[in-house]
Amino acid sequence: MNIGNKLYQARKNIGMSQEKVAEKLNVARQTISKWEQNETVPDLKQANALANLYNKEINELISDDEYKEIKEVLKNTNEKNVDKINWTKVWSKKYPVLGTYQNEVDVNYYSKELKSLLDKLEQGYNYSRLDAMLVLKDILAHTWKGNK
Repeated sequence: MNIGNKLYQARKNIGMSQEKVAEKLNVARQTISKWEQNETVPDLKQANALANLYNKEINELISDDEYKEIKEVLKNTNEKNVDKINWTKVWSKKYPVLGTYQNEVDVNYYSKELKSLLDKLEQGYNYSRLDAMLVLKDILAHTWKGNK
């Protein structure tokens, strides 16, 4: 059984609607639908939240292969080596575009634009570089959700 079917069955077993699950996880109902239809998959944080909500272990919701791969990456991740992990490679297994866009997109152009936005947030609001990045990421996520 694939992850979408597992998520659907787990939700049905506790008698919750997609709307209610979406509300609890602070995502759109369409996101729950896409997960259940295998159009997309939840990230680790969302998968963990779903497991908790559905009273399941995370490995009950995702395939053994996916679980083993995630577990291995997390096991080998710590504060010292987190920057050494090729997250693009890890996530490109889930989202293939992450492994190919560098050959199609003018990365330098977007990097400069993003750096400019980071600089403006950092200087204009006296944010640390990390805080500026987190704010920019959050704005992008809200913008993306608003355009779905």
